Amino acid sequence: MTPLAELLAERIRRYGPLTFADYMRECLYHPVHGYYSKAEQTRFADYYTSADVHPIFGRLLAGQFAEMWESLGRPEEFTVVEAGAGVGRLATHVLDFCATKLPAFYDSLRYVAVERSAPRSEQAIANLKRHATAGHFAGSAEIPARIAAGCLFSNELIDALPVHRVVVESGALKEIFVDFRDGRFLSATAPLSTCAIAEYFATQGVVLQEGQCAEAGLEASDWITEVGRRLERGYVLTIDYGHHAAELFDDHHMRGTLLAYQNHRVSEDFYVSPGEQDLTAHVNFTALETWGKRSGLETAGFTSQTAFLLALGQGNEFADLYDEGQTEAERVRARLQLKTLIHPEGMGERFQVLLQQKGSVRRGLTVCGDVSRPD
Repeated sequence: MTPLAELLAERIRRYGPLTFADYMRECLYHPVHGYYSKAEQTRFADYYTSADVHPIFGRLLAGQFAEMWESLGRPEEFTVVEAGAGVGRLATHVLDFCATKLPAFYDSLRYVAVERSAPRSEQAIANLKRHATAGHFAGSAEIPARIAAGCLFSNELIDALPVHRVVVESGALKEIFVDFRDGRFLSATAPLSTCAIAEYFATQGVVLQEGQCAEAGLEASDWITEVGRRLERGYVLTIDYGHHAAELFDDHHMRGTLLAYQNHRVSEDFYVSPGEQDLTAHVNFTALETWGKRSGLETAGFTSQTAFLLALGQGNEFADLYDEGQTEAERVRARLQLKTLIHPEGMGERFQVLLQQKGSVRRGLTVCGDVSRPD
């Protein structure tokens, strides 16, 4: 029993079974024992993101942000808000590149790294002290209440937002709760905890089959709606793994998409070591588009990470991949790292890119010319 497991077991004893969303929220974001609330020490034993592979990921994003700034008419202040910024690794790559290669944009850039974990936020602020001193970086526990002009960006955040789990039993939609009996956590079905779950599937025209398990991303839907409210003019850029609803809830996902990760091992044992393993569910991009529209976000593009990065890098044939003075061996290694990011069998096709926009823009973005959307 981990410390968090003991707390959750006692909570269930007192108040009854938890929704899986509540359980997942505590496992990932409990202020003391949550997986993402601890200082970054052993994360690479569990997973790594595109920003960890090579700085080219952040450099290409920097170019995309600069193009967004141009499309909005070069506002005096352009705010990039990174949600789930961790220790600021991606922010460092973006800001360092802008400072040296895009000075005009850098003058207008205000980068806000949003991170709930106090230890990780403190690491980010320390890592980016130079840019903070220059007035181009700030750490925050919350998304700014108002973004006048800019981009709200997330990389592998939405997949870690809590989800409700459901299953169809005897033709009825039931919710899967987390109970604790005989010294262990287990699943228990009961009527839905909120009518918002049924609305979630009905709004997207999703009809689940008998025996099918699925996740309802209510928090992700609320999150994108709130982001749209706070953004006055600009973009929301989401990079994550997932599908549109028609594919996410098809015959190939009868068990749902929820997975647990620990020490680079994947399992469906969600109740082992609460607080010490990652829990993720595939992103429902249809839901992000549908609930985003409720606060004025319109879909501007949807494509794979492969197409996205190729579109951004082809202008100068990925010249920004290399650092000055690199040996040929180092340049070869950099090319292999780029291949990891764009190759269909690597991260390239596993991750999808959703671009939403709000307010008037002067012209479309590079990535919008490489849009691929299912019918």
